[in-house]
Amino acid sequence: MAFIEEKTYPELERAISPNHDIKLFAGRSNPQLAQEIANELGTTIGPMVVKNFSDGEIYVQVKESVRGDDVFIIQPICNPVNENLMELLIIIDAFKRASAKSITAVIPYYGYARQDRKTSGREAITAKLVADLLTTAGADRVLAMDLHTGQIQGFFNILVDHIFAAPILTNYIKSLNINPDEMVAVSPDMGGANRTRYFAKRLDCPIAIIDKRRDKHNEAIAANVIGDIEGKVCLMFDDIIDTAGTICEAAKLLKSRGAKEIYVGATHPVFSGPAVERLGSAPITECIVTNTIPLNMDKMPSNIKQLSVAPLLAQAIARIHDDESVSSLFGFEKEMQVS
Repeated sequence: MAFIEEKTYPELERAISPNHDIKLFAGRSNPQLAQEIANELGTTIGPMVVKNFSDGEIYVQVKESVRGDDVFIIQPICNPVNENLMELLIIIDAFKRASAKSITAVIPYYGYARQDRKTSGREAITAKLVADLLTTAGADRVLAMDLHTGQIQGFFNILVDHIFAAPILTNYIKSLNINPDEMVAVSPDMGGANRTRYFAKRLDCPIAIIDKRRDKHNEAIAANVIGDIEGKVCLMFDDIIDTAGTICEAAKLLKSRGAKEIYVGATHPVFSGPAVERLGSAPITECIVTNTIPLNMDKMPSNIKQLSVAPLLAQAIARIHDDESVSSLFGFEKEMQVS
């Protein structure tokens, strides 16, 4: 799988020196991203056995001593979500019982995050449940990327470092050399307006908002556009693309209202159900996503591009290990508090 390499982030103020004291381990959900992070850090992924019994139960054994060490475990909670979540919990438990000094769960994609509040009676709040499970398993700290809502950090009673893929996405957009006077950042719904405003500020362009109606579960209808998009290159940014219904309906609406081109950017390519087919047939010039979730690019439409977040995650891990500021990577925490 080939990723577009983008290493020139102004936010990454210092180069990472090879640090072989960092104890880096990985589950099975995204081994390629884990290896890229290890390469950035100039270290290797620690030896560990992770396998399934014949009935599906997960077995974990750490194959080197970690007594008194700071341990980082890389494991996105992506599809299959339940399997990868349970695997992460068992790995954390193994390190706790191996007497690790501290355990940081590096979770590029935090599954179950969209159920973060009760919207009707008798619903579960799974984002909080997962936070409790990670804490009970023995995690001392969580490093997550682009949580669905900032409030999820408050569900934890342990430290949470929340980092953002925005620099990677905006740097790629800038590399396309689109005329700034032709660009407009479009929020695919009202809830994403703050996120879109941040991207618009970085790209120095105006914003527009799509008025969306959601009549059924997992089914959204784009109804109207607030703002001037005729003859413009429209840029839509979101944290997650799941079934791609929202983003593709929005793209069709923008095209019908005279948009010149449409670019879509998202951190987490969940791509469930008909998402890939929808994105391939939608009037989208490029759908730009990151590798927080692995994709088989050989089976993706030609308009889907994947960027690596390994340099950003590696920098954050190095800073945590060296007791340095993680938020200083960005300096825009208040701007990125999105809902």
